[in-house]
Amino acid sequence: MLPTDRATLRQKLLAARLALPDRHERSVELQRVLRVWLVGRRETTIGAYWPIKGEFDALPALYRWSEGAPDGVTRRIGLPVVDRETERLRFHTWYPGCPMENDAYDIPKPKDTEEFEPQLLIVSCVGFGPAGLRLGYGGGFVDKTLAALTPRPYTVGIGFAHGFLPLLKASPEDVPLDAILTEEGVMWDRDPA
Repeated sequence: MLPTDRATLRQKLLAARLALPDRHERSVELQRVLRVWLVGRRETTIGAYWPIKGEFDALPALYRWSEGAPDGVTRRIGLPVVDRETERLRFHTWYPGCPMENDAYDIPKPKDTEEFEPQLLIVSCVGFGPAGLRLGYGGGFVDKTLAALTPRPYTVGIGFAHGFLPLLKASPEDVPLDAILTEEGVMWDRDPA
């Protein structure tokens, strides 16, 4: 698949996502799927994303996860901040009501909160394919970040089922995800907890 094919595919999937007449209902189901999936996870730090362009909003489920920590355990949620020099993502603590500011791409990010490396990383999928392949927005930030993090966090793609692309092929820079969740359930999980 040529990059221009990916760009066209990305545009079509974004338009289809924004046009989903039942996007709210799908989001409610995906909230449930994510909450149930998180129950068995051992990680205490999760990196996520601020939802844009009709993306699923994982933050309510993640906040419930953080509030449900066992006694003596602190769970943290982080949102990305783009490092313009390395084109990698750094994660800063997020909580409801924390100070926010827009980044260079006009996406809200935490302001002056602690940076940390997540043990689990939740990423939005524009589209997804077999064996954890992800089609993102095309900037390469997630792939560059994953290639640089040691140890690498467990990666979970989140998207609506309409984005499944059975013939999606990996490009050389693609880093496959460890799991993919949709409103229909767990579509892929290489290492179920």
